Amino acid sequence: MSAPHDPRKLDRYEAPNYLAKYRERQGTAPAANGSNGRGGNSSGTANRAGTGTATVDDTPLYLRRFRERGATAAPPAPTVEFDGAVFTPALAEATRGKEIAAPVQRRASEKFVCEISIIRHGITQGYSTDAGLTPMGGWQAHRRGHELARRWDAGDTVRLVHADTNRARQTAVQLYNGAQDGMAMWGKDITLTEPTPIPELRNFGVWTPDGLRDVTSAFRQYQSTMEKLERMAVGDRPRWLVEIDRFYRVQLGGGDPIQTWLTIPLMYFEPPALCVRRFWRGFHRLIAENPGDQRILAATHSGPMRAFATWAHGYDPGEPLNTEEIRVKLREGGQTAFVSYRNRVTEVNVPPPDEFPQWES
Repeated sequence: MSAPHDPRKLDRYEAPNYLAKYRERQGTAPAANGSNGRGGNSSGTANRAGTGTATVDDTPLYLRRFRERGATAAPPAPTVEFDGAVFTPALAEATRGKEIAAPVQRRASEKFVCEISIIRHGITQGYSTDAGLTPMGGWQAHRRGHELARRWDAGDTVRLVHADTNRARQTAVQLYNGAQDGMAMWGKDITLTEPTPIPELRNFGVWTPDGLRDVTSAFRQYQSTMEKLERMAVGDRPRWLVEIDRFYRVQLGGGDPIQTWLTIPLMYFEPPALCVRRFWRGFHRLIAENPGDQRILAATHSGPMRAFATWAHGYDPGEPLNTEEIRVKLREGGQTAFVSYRNRVTEVNVPPPDEFPQWES
């Protein structure tokens, strides 16, 4: 004869209410011998009473749901292999922007004589040397060229120019390759010239004892000179060295050196306004030399681009992403143009080529 059940005892073997109901729904009553109803089967399955055919999966619910999600998960993102490197194409899509288009009636009444696309170079291997693009940067420029070809019209003539640095030149080459692929895909008959360097698209310069140098090559001279002075324990520094040291220490401190260049007068740096004039002088020259060209594609650097956008919009819109574009639509007569950048469009007065001050000479 068994002892009466004492409700105060803690060694109760019956299952909690929620588990008893769960087992009831599953049709698995707890065994009379006090086991947990899983049947003691090491394989994790148990036969239903009396049938011997159906089995119950004792895998925890959260784990079954996890495995089900894994079985129906989205396929992995596609990857792209370019120049020996593998990456996702979504990284190149990050530079895509939107354009606010004018109404159809307004667009029909406007006549543009030339459209200029100013493109920043792709991701580079570094700014301390002119080492050129990474494979990802090459792919970015290729994609940008592909997209540009889609919006070009059949019969257009496109002049491709670039700054005289490795990263700008390689960007122009990949823009050319991507545009050629796009034109072949969409069957467009467009004349696209080979990439050509022009001096007007160079990066902003720094005055050094050797004259005006590109900011990247000036950095190399800055490093070697600083190293030499520190080795000789010489206290005095040339003024150009002090200023370029100040410029790069902004970046080392997590700041924005281009913003410093745009907002603080630097005595040994080329002023932003001169970069804007230089760009316009180059565009005027290209248009005068090739009056039949409908489009100009210019690969260059972020500093002069940012100065150009600040001149057009009246505020600093920020650093361009790699292969991001400033679009200039020159209206008939060449006196005004629309400058669009980051969803902002501004109508500007184009500086005439014969009225540029000769301050830089």
